[in-house]
Amino acid sequence: MADKNSNSLVKNASILMAASIISRIIGLLYRRPLGQILGGVGLGYYGFASNLYSILLLISSYSIPMAVSKIVSEKLALKQYKSANKFFRGALLYAVIVGGITALICWFGGQFLLPANQQNALPALRVLAPTVFLSAILGVLRGYFQAHRTMTPTSVSQILEQIMNAVVSVLAAWILVRSVAGQGDTAAAVYGAMGGTLGTGAGVLVGLLFMLFVYGINRNYFRRRVERDRSSQEESYGEILRMMLWMITPIIFTSFIYNCSAYLDSYLYSSLQGWHGFDADAISSAYGEYSNYFVPMAGIPLALASASTSAMMPEVSGKFAVGNLSGANRQVSQTLRLSMFICIPSAVGMMVLAYPLMGVLFPSSTALAARLMIFGSVYILTDAFSIISGGVLQAIGHQRTALVNAGISLGANLVSLALMLLAAPQLDIYAVLISNIIFSFVCCIANIISMRKLLGYRQDIRRIYVEPAAASAVMGILVMLVYYLLFRLTRRPFIGLLVAILAGMLVYLVMYVIFSHTTEEEMYSYPMGGRLVKILRLLHVYR
Repeated sequence: MADKNSNSLVKNASILMAASIISRIIGLLYRRPLGQILGGVGLGYYGFASNLYSILLLISSYSIPMAVSKIVSEKLALKQYKSANKFFRGALLYAVIVGGITALICWFGGQFLLPANQQNALPALRVLAPTVFLSAILGVLRGYFQAHRTMTPTSVSQILEQIMNAVVSVLAAWILVRSVAGQGDTAAAVYGAMGGTLGTGAGVLVGLLFMLFVYGINRNYFRRRVERDRSSQEESYGEILRMMLWMITPIIFTSFIYNCSAYLDSYLYSSLQGWHGFDADAISSAYGEYSNYFVPMAGIPLALASASTSAMMPEVSGKFAVGNLSGANRQVSQTLRLSMFICIPSAVGMMVLAYPLMGVLFPSSTALAARLMIFGSVYILTDAFSIISGGVLQAIGHQRTALVNAGISLGANLVSLALMLLAAPQLDIYAVLISNIIFSFVCCIANIISMRKLLGYRQDIRRIYVEPAAASAVMGILVMLVYYLLFRLTRRPFIGLLVAILAGMLVYLVMYVIFSHTTEEEMYSYPMGGRLVKILRLLHVYR
C-alpha cells in the first residue's frame, strides 16, 4: 500500500510539474516580446497592476483549489460522496459571491490601493477586474478534480490558459501601443500595460471553459456515485458555510500573507524611494526588472514546489483523517525530496548562468536583472520549503498555525524592508529582494517548529538537502566552464547556454546518483524515473 500511495503522489506531482514547467516556459517566452513592446516604464505599470491583482485574486480564488482539495479529499477518504458533492456546490456559491465582491473592489477601489505615484497602472488593473471573478470559479473546479487525485484536467487547463495569455498579451499590447502612436511614451506605456493584462483575462476564460467541459463529461459519474451513497452524513448549507469560513478562510489569509508581500513591498518601495526623491519612472523601471524578469525566472522551480504541494495535500489529508501519521510523514518527506531534487540544481544553475540567461531570454533587460538573479538564487530554496511546509500544516488541519507563521514572516519582511530603505536608500530594489529572502527564511523556521510539534516530523537533512547540494556544486562548476569556453570559441551565447544546460543536467543526474547511492529501483520513484534510468544505463551508471 505504501508503494501504491508513493506512486500516486509521484504520478500526480509529475503531471503538475510538467504542466508548471510548460506554463512557465511559455510565460518566459512571451515576456521577451512583451518587454520590448512595453519598455521599462510600461513593464513597471504592468508589474504594479499584476501585483495588486494577485492580492485580490488571493482573497477571491487563489487558495480555493487547495481548500476544496483538502476538504473534498477528506470526504472521499471517508466515502461520504453526498457530503463531498454538497460541499462542491457550496464552494461554487462561495466563489461567485466572494469573486464578485472582489472584482468590484478591483474596478472601483483600485486608485486607493495603488501608490500615489503609480496611478498610471490603474487602467491595466481595471482590465483585470472580470478576471478576478472568473478565477474564483475556475479555482473551485480545479480543486474538485485534484481532490479526486486527477491532476490532468488542472494541468491541461493551466497550459491552455498560459498559451492564450501569451498570444493575447503580446498581440493586444502591440495593437494598443500602435493605437496611441505619437501621443508620447507615457500613453504607450499605459496602453501597452492594458494589453498585457487583457491577455491574463483571456487565459483564465479559456481555462474555465475547458474545466467546465471536463466536468460536463464526468457529471454523470459524479451523480451516480452520489446516488449510491447510503451514508447519513450530509451537512446543511449552513454547516458548509461555517466549515468554509472555519477552514477556507485561514487558508485564504495564509496564502494572502504569503503573496501580498509582493504588493506591500512594491508599495513601500515606491513610496519610500519617492520620499527620498527618486524619479517615478526610474522606480517603475527598476521594479519592472525585478517583477518581470527575476520573479518569473525564480518562479519556474517554485512552481514545481507548488505543484508537489498540490499533489501532496489530498494524500496527506486523507492519511491524517484516518490517523495514519507515519504515512503522512512519509508523503511529506517524499515531497520535500522531490522538490529539492529539482530546486537546488535550478538555483545553482540560475546563479552561475545569470548573465547569459537574462541576456538571451530578455534582451531588453539590463545587468540589474542578472545581478538580482545571482543574489536571489537562495530565495528559491527558502521559498520552496516555506510553500511545502505551509501546505503540510494546512493539510493536517492547522490552518491557523500556518496563518500565524506567515503573519510573523510578513512582519519581519516589512520591517526589514522599511529599515533598509530608510537607512540605506542606495540599496534600491535589492532591499526588496533581501526582505523577501528574510520573509521565506523566517517562515521556514516557524513551520519546521510547528511540523515537529504537531506531526512529529523529522527531516532527513542528508537525503533532502546535502546530497542534491553536493551534486549541484559539481554541476555548477562544470556548467560555468562549459558556457564560457564555448562563448569564447563561438561568441554565440545561445549555443553556449544550450550546451551548458544539457551538460549540467547530465552531470547533476550522475553526481546525484553517486553521492546519494540511489538505486535503480529508487530512481523509478522520481518524476520521469523510467526515462532517467534509461539515461543512466546509457551512461553506464546503472548496469
